Amino acid sequence: MRDFSESPMLVIWELTQACDLACRHCRASAQPDRSQDELTTAEAYSVLDQIREFGNPLVVFTGGDPLKRPDLFNIIQRSVALGFRTTVTPSATPLLTRAAIAQFKECGLARMAVSLDGPDRASHDGFRGVEGSFARTMSALQFAARIGLETQVNTTVTRHNVARLEEISAIVAASQARLWSVFFLVVTGRAQLEDDLSAMEYEQVFEFLYRTSLHAPFDIKTTEAPHYRRFNVQHRKSQPASSPAPATSLIQRHAGINDGKGLLFISHTGELYPSGFLELSAGNVKTRSLTDAYRNSDLFRVIRDTDQLEGKCGRCEYKNLCGGSRSRAFALTGNFMASDPRCEYEPDHAFSEETIAMEPKNKHATT
Repeated sequence: MRDFSESPMLVIWELTQACDLACRHCRASAQPDRSQDELTTAEAYSVLDQIREFGNPLVVFTGGDPLKRPDLFNIIQRSVALGFRTTVTPSATPLLTRAAIAQFKECGLARMAVSLDGPDRASHDGFRGVEGSFARTMSALQFAARIGLETQVNTTVTRHNVARLEEISAIVAASQARLWSVFFLVVTGRAQLEDDLSAMEYEQVFEFLYRTSLHAPFDIKTTEAPHYRRFNVQHRKSQPASSPAPATSLIQRHAGINDGKGLLFISHTGELYPSGFLELSAGNVKTRSLTDAYRNSDLFRVIRDTDQLEGKCGRCEYKNLCGGSRSRAFALTGNFMASDPRCEYEPDHAFSEETIAMEPKNKHATT
């Protein structure tokens, strides 16, 4: 059992906000040049040592584009040497060369994640804002498969691509990626409200993801849509016993994880956030330790307390399994403990044995 009040399962670290793409949904509103306020290499090593105090969380280096930092491979090597399962999410730009991908593998990187937001050049490059991004993404996936570097594909669902998710899933399968990480829009950074889906459309995407999970050769995980776990449990309960069921291990491993609850985000300047989509700071690594901020700050303690959830999220029988997106609640209502505006489920308090079995044993733990 992992106690999420003591340590996160996942640490996501924005090494830089510099990036040569111009994605229309970019959380970081990334710019071409690096900030002079980025953490230095020495400071990055110190942060990795502090993460080790949590035990052994998964460490994800993201951006911007991490490849904009010349010390990226040194930081990856330090992370791997400390025993962390380490992942990186580079941007599909000319910096993502075969030599860079090969060096990821040589450094001991566990997985490389790339973004795919359309099934062809026009749709993907139009979303990412730079010609050639689709071709580079496909080339990176193919080369990684050739050299045996594990990959995952990240897709942000918007009105731009919701009708083409089946085509995207086929590319994910062909790429031999191990995970399809499906992001649901949070209106922050460059993301626009008109690009988001309705609550009912979220449920329709959940239905598609559930059906896909029955036969796909990859796992499916959602980001900023914890209510997919609720949908998964509900759907399984409604099916005949003889019906095929998706693998539940990934759902169970992420049960209860939410912004600030099993998740810690470190910004490029060292600010400590519950999520990259929820830029409320619990301090900076230059003046406050990671462990103290995560375990003891008012922000993180409140956000982990499901008894303080408001509205229907607070009444929901699935609140310890799901809890709603705290980032979306804040982005759309200004209150990070409000109900998730993109969840159409109405709580009925009908706890079933399966619901209880899928939920953590207490509000801060998961299997």
